[in-house]
Amino acid sequence: MKYAKLGDTEIPAIALGTWSWGTGINGGNQIFGNSYGEEDLKPVFELAMKQGFNLWDTAAVYGMGAAEKILGSCIKNNPNVILSTKFTPLGLQTRKAVGRFLKKSCCRLGVEQVDLYWIHSPANVQKWTKELIPLLKQEEVKYVGVSNHNLEQVKEADQILKQAGFKLSAVQNHYSLLYQVSEETGILKWCKENQVVFFSYMVLEQGALTGRYDGEHPFKRGTRRAKAFPVEVLNQIQGLLKGLRDLGEQYKATPAQITIAWALAKGTVPIIGVTKKEQVEDLSKAFEIELTAKEVKGLERLAKDVGVNVKASWEN
Repeated sequence: MKYAKLGDTEIPAIALGTWSWGTGINGGNQIFGNSYGEEDLKPVFELAMKQGFNLWDTAAVYGMGAAEKILGSCIKNNPNVILSTKFTPLGLQTRKAVGRFLKKSCCRLGVEQVDLYWIHSPANVQKWTKELIPLLKQEEVKYVGVSNHNLEQVKEADQILKQAGFKLSAVQNHYSLLYQVSEETGILKWCKENQVVFFSYMVLEQGALTGRYDGEHPFKRGTRRAKAFPVEVLNQIQGLLKGLRDLGEQYKATPAQITIAWALAKGTVPIIGVTKKEQVEDLSKAFEIELTAKEVKGLERLAKDVGVNVKASWEN
């Protein structure tokens, strides 16, 4: 196991994601085309905890509470879990909405405090960042972060918190071999310079970079990932996948493990969704892979040559 530091807290260098847990609006059925419930996921959770993966990332909008409920059931009587969940700005929300969302999340999760709480989008940086301050003062959350913010918005949120005697602890953005905007715009550099943890999500591009999908083995129709990676795009990325496989042969690793190792080499904490035991077992191998600078650059050149646009609809 490798570790990172979130403030004074030691965390696993890989976080486990629950976006595909449960069903409903924004649930696993709509995004990924699956229907995993507590019975399926509790053994996965238990194995992950046994192997030291105790940092879990979720959000109130994943299945509109479904993912939090399942995770809450899994963590009963388990004090060693580090929890990360999110407030998502949703239209006409009134004052103190962040606190109300947090209370509902805590109820679903069965906890009194959340370790890391996020503003999920930059819809109104001033308004929502300020609402994190009373939560920090009352110690309802230990650390706060922002997700899907650009560099200017990240700096603005950090400044608001500093004026109240706190600081931004983390940034969580879409970051993968196919989408390196957070690096290109200086967010990764800023985070490193300011001791802010950068969490990378969609590192595996919802499975597209695992090597299990191509034009003959596409994603399930009607899902979010099928729309993001239709057959023509899956065919376009095969050159990158070949590079991942070739490098994987040297390390006796899968394309997914090489991709995760790349995210670790870039100094990020990747959030990897897990729904099966074998996915958890595969994660430890990624820690063993120490990619050279030449290998990292080589993968990035292959990714650039692909030339696909995988920007999500919610990203600014």
